[in-house]
Amino acid sequence: MRIDFHCHSFYSKDGFSCPKKLIETAIKKGLDGIALTDHDTIKGWKEADEIAKKLNFLLIFGEEIKTDEGDILGLFLQKEIKSKKAKEAMEEIKSQNGIVIIPHPFHFRENFKGNLEKYLNLIDGIEVFNARLPSKKADEKAIEFAQKYNLAMIAGSDCHYHKAVGDASTLIEAQNLEEIKKAIFERKTKIEGKKSPLFYLIFPTLARISFKRDC
Repeated sequence: MRIDFHCHSFYSKDGFSCPKKLIETAIKKGLDGIALTDHDTIKGWKEADEIAKKLNFLLIFGEEIKTDEGDILGLFLQKEIKSKKAKEAMEEIKSQNGIVIIPHPFHFRENFKGNLEKYLNLIDGIEVFNARLPSKKADEKAIEFAQKYNLAMIAGSDCHYHKAVGDASTLIEAQNLEEIKKAIFERKTKIEGKKSPLFYLIFPTLARISFKRDC
C-alpha cells in the first residue's frame, strides 16, 4: 500500500483544500490511503471519513500537535490530543493505542527543539522525507537518526494544498489499518517521493490571510 502519512486540509488554519479534494487527488495519484493530520484539531475527521467510505479509500485519523518542544504526529487516534507538552502529548497518543511520529525533526525553523533521545521509549517513527520542506540534508539527518535508534521511517507530503498530496509516501505491505500499524511497529516501511514545487510553500500563508478556501 502507498500511504501519505502527513496531510493537512483547510481545517488547519494554514491548510488550503477541503478533505474531498485531498482524497480525490490522492486516488488519482494512485495512493491507497492518507492520514489526515490537521494542526491541533480533529474537526476534519467526520467529513473526511464520510468521503473515504464512499470512495472505498483508506483514511487514518491523525493530528499534528504543536508542543512546547516541537511538532508531533499522532496517528491512529480516537480523539483529540489535549496536551501541548511534548512528553504528555506522546503519552496521550500512546494511551489511545496510537503511533508517535516526529515530523521534519531537523528542518530549519520547523525542527524538534527538544532532545529526541529523551523520548526514545515513546517515539515509534521519524518522518525521514518531507516533500514540502526543501532541505535534503535535513532529511538525510533524519534517516541517520532513525537508523541509529531503530525507528520506523515514514515519508509524508506535509501538503497544505491538495495538488501536493502523495508527493511523498510510505510503502507498506498491508491490507488494513491493523496491518499498517503492525508494519510500522516492526519497522517494515519503505519511503518514496519527490520534493513538492517550491511554489506550494506559499499556500499556508495564503490560507492564513484568505477567507476563500479551495473545494
